[in-house]
Amino acid sequence: MTVRNEKSRPAATGTTPKQNTQTHDNSASAQRNRLMEALSRRPISTIEARRDLDILHPAGRVKELRHNEGHQILTAWSYEPTDCGKLHRVARYVLVKRGAA
Repeated sequence: MTVRNEKSRPAATGTTPKQNTQTHDNSASAQRNRLMEALSRRPISTIEARRDLDILHPAGRVKELRHNEGHQILTAWSYEPTDCGKLHRVARYVLVKRGAA
């Protein structure tokens, strides 16, 4: 018997049914808002943005905040461990000055 997903396509082997545990809006706009709120409190690394803010492409959101909304955000590079303990070179974003918007 073939297990089918919501679109009646065969589900990938070894997967479990998709659980909807999302508790917030995941639009780019909502992600930018979450990131700005966090940056107003402290610098945020790529790892923290992904893990804590549910932003899978933090660099893209930072670019949008810089170029579309005029925020001055500094990028500092560092080596930080992921949850599994491996070191990665990651960006740490620092809000220098809010844009005029």
